[in-house]
Amino acid sequence: MTALLDASFGGRQRRLHVDTLVRLRWFALAGQAVAVIFTYFALGFRLPLLSCLAVVAVSAALNVALRLRYGRVDRLNERPAAVVLAYDVLQLTALLYLTGGMENPFSMLFLAPIMVSAMSLSGWTTTALTFLTICAASVLTLSHYPLPWAAGETVELPILYSAGVWTAHVVSASFIAIYASLVALESRKLVDALTATELVLAREQHLTQLDGLAAAAAHELGTPLATITLVAKDLERQAEPGSQIAEDVAVLSQEAMRCRSILGKLTSLGDDEGNLLDEMRLSVMIEEVVAPQRDFGVRIAVKIHGDGREPVARRNPGILYGLGNLIENAIDFAASEVRIQAGWDAASVRISIDDDGPGFSPEVMSRVGAPYVTTRNDRRAKSEDGQGLGLGLFIAKTLLERSGATVVAQNAPPPATGAQIRVEWRRPAFERGVRPKADAAAPP
Repeated sequence: MTALLDASFGGRQRRLHVDTLVRLRWFALAGQAVAVIFTYFALGFRLPLLSCLAVVAVSAALNVALRLRYGRVDRLNERPAAVVLAYDVLQLTALLYLTGGMENPFSMLFLAPIMVSAMSLSGWTTTALTFLTICAASVLTLSHYPLPWAAGETVELPILYSAGVWTAHVVSASFIAIYASLVALESRKLVDALTATELVLAREQHLTQLDGLAAAAAHELGTPLATITLVAKDLERQAEPGSQIAEDVAVLSQEAMRCRSILGKLTSLGDDEGNLLDEMRLSVMIEEVVAPQRDFGVRIAVKIHGDGREPVARRNPGILYGLGNLIENAIDFAASEVRIQAGWDAASVRISIDDDGPGFSPEVMSRVGAPYVTTRNDRRAKSEDGQGLGLGLFIAKTLLERSGATVVAQNAPPPATGAQIRVEWRRPAFERGVRPKADAAAPP
């Protein structure tokens, strides 16, 4: 589980896509070229036309180089992507320097590279790019070519207005960086958590399929093993008593009988009362998820009771994994004991998992089960690293709710301490797909 949660899900998908970047930059360069040419020829405003087109041409050459260097499906790593976006800021700075500085209405385009970085790159890269943008805006506020205007006329804005424009750009850049980064971070967390859930389900599904393959293999191997046993018996009758061949044939017969016994167990699993390959009683389910957790220095008390026939459910990897994760989490934070109670009646099936640890803190209580909400800093962990990513409860809650359960997390009422997890199914949902058995025995 730890290795699964430590994996960087979707890391490559969060890199900046070269094809998307190139297309956006072609669109921006086309807009810059059209704006410069329209301003110079249509409006008749004086500006350094060749210098402006040279700045645009350099960026166009860089775009061509990116297209030749990378394929359409390639993605840029953090550092190259940061360099490309930093160049975009500097290119826009040069173009604005030639066309009026921060007085140019198109200075708002400074926000575009920051937005792209906030959505695709790390917080440190976005912070550095925001700082570069603020420095560029500061330089353009103090030094720039005059704003292009009609011949014989000039536009000089008051210094107070220029300072206000600079302040607006600084605040806007900072707000966009923070806001977009937080939105992107939440989206990434959810995607990562769902990816982890899918991997867990795939792994558990593979384990379930192995059970079926084992039974199928046992059935297929039965015929050749019977032939081997028959031949071994014939050789045993033909061999001289006490000879080396007789001893070898006797060993061969013993091993063949042993193989038949093993295959017999595999093929009969589906006919057992617990039906280990398909169906399992509630008590068997509880024991299966509790058994691997008994040797971790914490007492696990299990109590099972109910009214009427004990519920039987189809073997569901999601339920097994979800309950196991909740129990493991309770063991991590328990002081000395974890209490597991399972009960049922004609309408519902209930499982409660209580520990005697410190419980959930108030700030975590309202978000328990959300992706990347960790309780490691709020409850005492027995793991060596003492840290968690918060995916465990999210995955467990998601898997159990997918099976039709309702999962509620709360703290024990004072003066008791500890966390309490309640899992409840409607009985028809818990027993969905189970073949009816008239002779099902009631629990003792």
